[in-house]
Amino acid sequence: MPREIALGDALVPGLLVVFVVSLLVLWALDAVAGRFGLYRLVWHPSLFRLAAFVCVFGAFAYFLF
Repeated sequence: MPREIALGDALVPGLLVVFVVSLLVLWALDAVAGRFGLYRLVWHPSLFRLAAFVCVFGAFAYFLF
């Protein structure tokens, strides 16, 4: 994967694309977790969301680079 991606006339970092994709995946996971009531099992839902985002972002960045 290139370091920069050309979107029109602008060069954006490759990690920005990974960030947006991981954010979309996190929203989907958040919807599933909220639908099935999985947030009742965690101590701090906001901290769990942040940790899940870091894990998803790290996994995507690791496998794409």
